[in-house]
Amino acid sequence: MSTRILVCDDEELVRWSLAEGLRSQGYEVLEAVHGLDALTKIRAAEPALVLLDIRMPELDGLACLRQLRESGSDIPVIILSALGDVTAAVDATRLGADRYMTKPFELDDVYEAVGESLRRRRLVAAQQSTSALAQRSGVLGCSPAMQRVHETLGRLASVDTPNVLITGESGTGKDVVARAIHAMGPRRERPFVEVDSTAIPEALLESTLFGHEKGAFTDAKAQHRGLFEVAGEGVVFLDEIGELPPTLQAKLLRVLENRTFKRVGGVDPIPFRAAVVCATHRDLEAEVSAGRFREDLYYRINVLPLVLPPLRSRVEDIPMLVEHFMQQFNRTFGRAVTRVASGAMDALTSWRWPGNIRELRNAMECAIMFNEGAVLELEHLPPRIRFAEQPRGGGQGSPRAWTLPEEGVSLEEVERTLVEQALDRTHGNLTAAARLLGLSRYALRNRAVKFDLIRP
Repeated sequence: MSTRILVCDDEELVRWSLAEGLRSQGYEVLEAVHGLDALTKIRAAEPALVLLDIRMPELDGLACLRQLRESGSDIPVIILSALGDVTAAVDATRLGADRYMTKPFELDDVYEAVGESLRRRRLVAAQQSTSALAQRSGVLGCSPAMQRVHETLGRLASVDTPNVLITGESGTGKDVVARAIHAMGPRRERPFVEVDSTAIPEALLESTLFGHEKGAFTDAKAQHRGLFEVAGEGVVFLDEIGELPPTLQAKLLRVLENRTFKRVGGVDPIPFRAAVVCATHRDLEAEVSAGRFREDLYYRINVLPLVLPPLRSRVEDIPMLVEHFMQQFNRTFGRAVTRVASGAMDALTSWRWPGNIRELRNAMECAIMFNEGAVLELEHLPPRIRFAEQPRGGGQGSPRAWTLPEEGVSLEEVERTLVEQALDRTHGNLTAAARLLGLSRYALRNRAVKFDLIRP
């Protein structure tokens, strides 16, 4: 279903030009000739956005906007005026207009303003629909996959933490979810101890986890408490547990089964009271099959599995994450970037993000650091994203990426389905959808019209 826009202008030529141009972009367009007409049609049809002239008979644009806001409507409004009046611009902004554009204007500039306003509205709606629990956790995202993550976090908030296994590609935020489990659960007032299995030399790992007694080895000049002991009744987060050496796997299994451990060189058992959250980017089932990870330990730590999706499969979350990082790095670098240009957002939503959220964070850090203006433009993004031409998915466009089923397919139906999915994923943005499919915008539009997905 196409997005509905209301164009309100008493000049017939301007109104017709805007309406036809927006229809060519795939929008459904309503027309109004003055402010009272606009209010009537807004109440009847509830458009997603309004383009509103200022000087009109019956009811002018500012009066119309004022009545709209007083009625409680938060529909985005872009003011169009030939006045070039600073006072009018200030009044429009004070009344809650998204943008103020002066005539004459380029249609491409109007398309960009409309796209940005609609994206901002979708972002606000997504943030409002995200539960208070999700906002409190710090785990951002409102896509279906992330909603399942939030549901799991919500259940864990009211029960004592079982052994949780968080899986997902590198950079998907497994450490953020682990901290959320601790911060929202009944152990939140107790310690959170993080152990990165890849950052500690194997020779020191056992002593780091379990501690050691004085004289246990050459450099053991005093008793040392391990991280399992320091955690007390808190939460131990074992990051990248798939890298744990086989000898430590066996000892960890015994700790989890017996709920006791001994320091290196010690004889007295020490109670282990902490909850355990593990994370890995590896496929542990495959590691078990290959004999590199103990099967009994895998089932012991995998009481509650929690899978984090890669960023490329939750594209609808990218604007929310971009907004979050923009605000974060504005504070860090003393910048005042307030919005992302449509070209830059198209590039961000079209990139395949092999490094996931970590890569997006780094890209935004770089973009904000070297941007002294109010708008993040395409030119501020890293070259690999700015000049990317390949479709998302890391090679899905290669000749051997698709396998023809034995029974065959309808090529036209496959093409229609892909075009429809691309338009759905980009909320009807033809430029971004074309980038997803490796097509020009013109070529995609022709296909969308052919399949009756947008109006000709």
